[in-house]
Amino acid sequence: MSDYATTGAPRQPQPARKYMRPRHIVSWPLLIFGLIVGVAAGLAYAWGVSPVVEYDTEPWQLRQPDKAHYVVAIMLDYGYDADLNRAVNRLLELQLEGDPIQAVANIACNLASAGYIDSNSGLRAVRTMMTFYQLQGKQGCADTLLPSLQEPPPTTVVEVVIPTATFVPPATKTPTPDGPSGPTPTPFRVVVPTTAPQTEYILANISTFCSSTASGLIEVEVQDVDGEGVPGQQVRVRWDAGNDTFYTGLKPERGPGYADFSMTAGNGYTVDLPGRADPISEPLAAAPCTTDDGESAITSYRVIFREG
Repeated sequence: MSDYATTGAPRQPQPARKYMRPRHIVSWPLLIFGLIVGVAAGLAYAWGVSPVVEYDTEPWQLRQPDKAHYVVAIMLDYGYDADLNRAVNRLLELQLEGDPIQAVANIACNLASAGYIDSNSGLRAVRTMMTFYQLQGKQGCADTLLPSLQEPPPTTVVEVVIPTATFVPPATKTPTPDGPSGPTPTPFRVVVPTTAPQTEYILANISTFCSSTASGLIEVEVQDVDGEGVPGQQVRVRWDAGNDTFYTGLKPERGPGYADFSMTAGNGYTVDLPGRADPISEPLAAAPCTTDDGESAITSYRVIFREG
């Protein structure tokens, strides 16, 4: 019997099963697909269409390999202008670990060990680095891997008398004065290599001062004939218990020819430039003194060596 017959009303059609399924708020497949497409589009835009450009990058922010290349550039520039102040300031901007000059020696060692010197440009760069740190009293393994080239000595032209044979004229009826016969010496120019003398310095001035902020200092200034500071000059201070060697130019703010040494109260010190200037005749005494403000300090000295 039909539903219409039993209920007296027409039968309602049933909805399709797909409309009876439960509904989800998020479609996970579509979400994952959208994320993949979005990330790919963003990377393509950032890398290809509008890449990020860095501005005002500081040298210390470079990676370690890039810092090594930056040091090479600094040394090559130093090789052209020999400006020690600028080279040291640039090394300080890199914020290298430890002593920046010894860091140059370590980088030169790494480059010489890694085949960097196989090219002429790499060889020249490492040699320039070696010259820089050797003048500042530092050492590295590049000194043994790549011994420094010795510059050929300058040449000087000297006159050397070498006898040369001459023909004896035939006999004539005219008498000639008696005299020794034989070859007549004539001068002959010969190039003989000689060694140029080193630049010598003389003690130009010693003065004292008393300061609480610079107590017990020996301030050394090495100058050329024009009074300009000479960087990279070795200075030696000796006292009864030992000695110390340091170099000018490591404090650029005080000038290229400046260097200083801190004394201990009660000792006497002599100062010289090894191989360039004789020691001062009288020791510098680290004696107590009183500043203009009434403060106690140790006497300080200013010592000037000038090219003679």
